[in-house]
Amino acid sequence: MSQPDILTMDDGVVQNKSKLDKLNRQDLTWMLGLYGTAIGAGTLFLPINAGLGGIWPLLMMTLLAFPLTFFAHRGLTRFVLSGSSPHGDITEVIEEHFGITMGKLVTLLYFFAIYPLLLVYCVAITNTVSSFMEHQLHISPPPRAVLAAILTIGLMTLVSFGKDIAVKAMSILVFPFVFALMGLALYLIPSWNGAIFDQSNNINLTMGNFTKTLWLAIPVMVFSFNHSPIISSFAMTQRQSYGKDAEQKSSRILMLSHLMMVLTVMFFVFSCVLTLSASDLMEAKKQNISILSYLANHFDKPIFAYMAPLIAFVAISKSFLGHYLGAREGFNGLVIKSLRARGKNIDLRRLNWFTAIILGVTAWIVATLNPSILGMIETMGGPIIALLLYLMPMYAIRKVPAMRRYAGKLSNTFVLFIGWVAISAIFFSLFYK
Repeated sequence: MSQPDILTMDDGVVQNKSKLDKLNRQDLTWMLGLYGTAIGAGTLFLPINAGLGGIWPLLMMTLLAFPLTFFAHRGLTRFVLSGSSPHGDITEVIEEHFGITMGKLVTLLYFFAIYPLLLVYCVAITNTVSSFMEHQLHISPPPRAVLAAILTIGLMTLVSFGKDIAVKAMSILVFPFVFALMGLALYLIPSWNGAIFDQSNNINLTMGNFTKTLWLAIPVMVFSFNHSPIISSFAMTQRQSYGKDAEQKSSRILMLSHLMMVLTVMFFVFSCVLTLSASDLMEAKKQNISILSYLANHFDKPIFAYMAPLIAFVAISKSFLGHYLGAREGFNGLVIKSLRARGKNIDLRRLNWFTAIILGVTAWIVATLNPSILGMIETMGGPIIALLLYLMPMYAIRKVPAMRRYAGKLSNTFVLFIGWVAISAIFFSLFYK
């Protein structure tokens, strides 16, 4: 008689555990949305940077890829979940834990870590579509200002329908992107050769050379797998859906999403690197073009001419949507904090429209002007991304009572180490020629 009583008494717990272990449609959408934000334009440059050092640093980067990505984004998710308000985004949590002044400063940094990348994506998608119309479709593209306006408005229209629609759009775009990326990686298999192994045998691979190669490659890995702009929205949704179990559920979704990222991206990287020689990769880097563009020129096959723009368009569109959510959150946080200091409030819907106009107009202007300094802007955002994604959550674990339960983990030391390595390597790349 006692066994049924125990089962009845524990039934709610069993159901709750079952609910946490299973992925529902919302969980799957977010898993793909996280993937969609992370795996974008940066992925198309990763084979060039990752393959130049030879096979041994590349193998080490492959081993580091999952922990480097998972532990950092889990830490940022936990930080957002540590806030007391069920509806508080990352800017509100920062102010709650670190005070008003520090909250304003970190919110400003958060915005400027994401906003330049948003401008990069607007320029990139305009260039991609213009080139595709001219070279593949053999039609004259409209004036750059008109084309940039159409593309910017089109992407922002998706966001205007709400966060859920934007995330769903990213999750849908993931499928053609993964299909094209994996299809291309498989297509290259017959062209694999041993050039990278010959290169590794010819390199005087001392411990110093190996360490320097890996050191300078870490920021590339951080940027290529970064999806911090959407983490705040992700964490808020999990908290509203699962309450006190949000951390456990979030970690499971992050783990599955990151496994998908690492397996697909690193297979693509290895396929490209095994196809090309070191001199090919160096030439691609000198030309400052993506690996797809170089492969199209290298093989002179129609499949690359049509697949490269398709993959680039989907990749950039996904990344734009995810980064826009983060940029909007940062800009909204700055406005709200400024008004609150003067005793004023603003309706969130009105603020979202105001933010959309500001971000949309500036993105359109930059995309129209097509400046050549965007690579520098992107690099300048790198240290801020590393600071917010790797260092701030680890600092919070030591200083914030709500985060203390995560202290004492070896993963925390790993995240701190990677954060400082990334920042030092970025500054070295900027100032050492």
